[in-house]
Amino acid sequence: MFKQRIQRVAESLQFSGNDFIFVTPSADLKYLTGYEALPLERITCLAINAQGQAWMIVPALERPAAVAAHVENYDIELIDWQETENPYSKFMEAIGSVEKPLVNNLMWVEKAWNLQEAIGHPVQLANSVLSQIREIKSAAEVQSLHEAGRAIDSVHEQMHLWLRPGRTEREVGRDIADAILRAGHDTVDFVIVASGPNGASPHHEVSDRVIGMNEPVVVDIGGTMPSGYCSDSTRTYVCGTAPKQYVEYYAVLQEAQKAAVEYARPGVSCESVDMVARNILKDHGLGDYFIHRTGHGIGLETHEEPYIVTGNKSPLREGHAFSIEPGFYIPNKFGARIEDIVTCCATGVDKANNTTHDLVSL
Repeated sequence: MFKQRIQRVAESLQFSGNDFIFVTPSADLKYLTGYEALPLERITCLAINAQGQAWMIVPALERPAAVAAHVENYDIELIDWQETENPYSKFMEAIGSVEKPLVNNLMWVEKAWNLQEAIGHPVQLANSVLSQIREIKSAAEVQSLHEAGRAIDSVHEQMHLWLRPGRTEREVGRDIADAILRAGHDTVDFVIVASGPNGASPHHEVSDRVIGMNEPVVVDIGGTMPSGYCSDSTRTYVCGTAPKQYVEYYAVLQEAQKAAVEYARPGVSCESVDMVARNILKDHGLGDYFIHRTGHGIGLETHEEPYIVTGNKSPLREGHAFSIEPGFYIPNKFGARIEDIVTCCATGVDKANNTTHDLVSL
């Protein structure tokens, strides 16, 4: 699988007119090699040329980790460097002349500058060379994302055990984090428990605020599974009975989210999915309170291509995986969001999250 991915990058380099790509520790490196290298001040870097040859330089003390990750099994020449050596010069000596280099977008600036100096030519961001490959998921990747979806669904299904008036958001958040790990995740990536007016902040996380009776609570949670693939799902709860106005607004949100899910399919543009949800909220006077894009891609990272946002005219393709998560956020009052991860199939999308979209009263 990793050999095939490296060859696809090489073909993409040929198409783009570039001769090399350099990739430092990131989801990109993990995708191409399976090696989850530590992002250290000492450089670890994969180089792939347009002919499909690959090299990786690692600090000598990290060589055992790279070997354990079976990097050499994928026809990658492994080069290590000692503390007293210049790793950039040593890397260039091994791989030879470089004319039109690309670097992965999340490379540290320090390392990009040092590579550029060693190469002798300006480096450019890889942009679509990597993202266009990573954003189309294989059947195995889709399966992993649905496994992650089932795991995070099981946590939402237990929310009645922890979420109740008189507890702080932080206390509830700790219980949720423990449950995310018990559900099979390797790591907890984020826990948002946003009660009452805190729900008007989409990325609130948690605080010491005490959850009150009859308050809506936005719960957005996610983690990374042993497969490396991520979960992400938002549901909205109420401890008691929500205000009448909130219930009315929430019904509009349900309609918007459902419509966007039913509309999404191969061939439609990313921005058109956003507009389906946004127009429904706008038609009911909630457009100004929908302050973020409708969705983001997901895979080895929680946020990656494709982005479901106005201005992204790229068509959806079979194998795309992304969130559909409209919301409304009324300052100093309350907020709500409904989020499913979906994977694009031949006729539409399959949902990785399948807990109820209703406003659950606890």
